[in-house]
Amino acid sequence: MTTQNDIAWVTDSTASLSEDFIKNNHIYVVPLSIIFGEEAYLEGVDITAEDFYPKLAASKVLPKTSQPAIGEFVELYKKLKEQYKHAIAIHASSALTGTYQSSVAASSMVDYKVEVIDSKIGSFPLGNMVERGIAMQKEGKSYEEIVSYLRTLPDKANLYMAPGSLEQLHKGGRLSTTQVIIGSLIKLKLIVRFEDGKVVLFDKIRTEKKVKERLFQIFEEHAHSVKEASVIHGNVRESAEEWRKELQQRFPQVSFTTMNFSPVAGTHTGQGTIGLAWINE
Repeated sequence: MTTQNDIAWVTDSTASLSEDFIKNNHIYVVPLSIIFGEEAYLEGVDITAEDFYPKLAASKVLPKTSQPAIGEFVELYKKLKEQYKHAIAIHASSALTGTYQSSVAASSMVDYKVEVIDSKIGSFPLGNMVERGIAMQKEGKSYEEIVSYLRTLPDKANLYMAPGSLEQLHKGGRLSTTQVIIGSLIKLKLIVRFEDGKVVLFDKIRTEKKVKERLFQIFEEHAHSVKEASVIHGNVRESAEEWRKELQQRFPQVSFTTMNFSPVAGTHTGQGTIGLAWINE
């Protein structure tokens, strides 16, 4: 039987968990940074998604992102070692950020038992993994049971999206020049997905309307094995809310939410990004 002080929960700011959930469950969130020129902002601390997207739209230079310093994890794990028997840390895809690697290295430097899990994704599925782990702890499942279940989730997590900006994905090294030029010339909308931790091109679509149809179609293929899903968006709340209502009607057995794409993710995908994310059961 696990108690509250048996497990410390650690994640990073790309999980986009709500303030209330973080506070009520004593989750330790290590923030990534967004850098506009000389100014650095800690995601979720100095800048929210609501502040970020207007700033991104107004900025002449594309912001950069940066992972937490290993020292931050070392400090955190030293502190947690005194309070908790062990920790579970779940982080954004190691193919896109070095946060996971820093967390692993820091836990061995402190000699503290931390199970560090590479979610191979970010956003809603990452946060949902933390939520599921905490629910299991509340049910009294053992540390080992929780860890072995959580380790099955990264390969069942899905995120499909139509990026708002091809240029940003390209500058961030996420798309080839040819894909961007072709996409821009014929005003193609691209759908990308996470595959083994990386963002890969999934489909090319002609119109905005067809993007929605295609994403709904992809979701329909999985809907039988989904309990919760989220419409993730880059500051297009109204569209996301419309999508959510429509999906909720079509798939009443699934619980849908909407979620702003975190500033770090939005730096690479741009304002206007919209997509669907879930974990298969």
